[in-house]
Amino acid sequence: MTKMKIKLFDRSLPAPDYQTAGSVGFDLAARQTVTIPPGQVKKIPLNVGIELPPGFWAMLAARSSLHKKGLTLANGIGVGDSDFCGDNDEYQAAILNFSREEQIIERGERIVQMIILPYKRVELEVVVSLGNQDRGGFGSTGQK
Repeated sequence: MTKMKIKLFDRSLPAPDYQTAGSVGFDLAARQTVTIPPGQVKKIPLNVGIELPPGFWAMLAARSSLHKKGLTLANGIGVGDSDFCGDNDEYQAAILNFSREEQIIERGERIVQMIILPYKRVELEVVVSLGNQDRGGFGSTGQK
């Protein structure tokens, strides 16, 4: 198993952990209570800094229950790069309140999950044409 260093900004909150043997992500909790007015986005500090192992990146995804509060990640997913690893680089979640009511994220409430994934960089080559047949445009699969 690959090891990863993790720093807690508030050590009085529990460290993240995989909730079940089959979990692919570990839950991250709010470090402080944050109120999110309807239609607005607020950044929620997640109480962790990490040092990714070489060749890995971190994905932040909403916990499946987040939508029940009328909340979602404002940017769909979050991408954590390997060089976001300083002592003050605390992960945050940009949370959008799509409900019509003020929502409160309580300190210690688990709101997102972090999934650690391998990656391989590619060399980019700019060309004039790709030389392939067109499929009909973005979102065209199954459309006539």
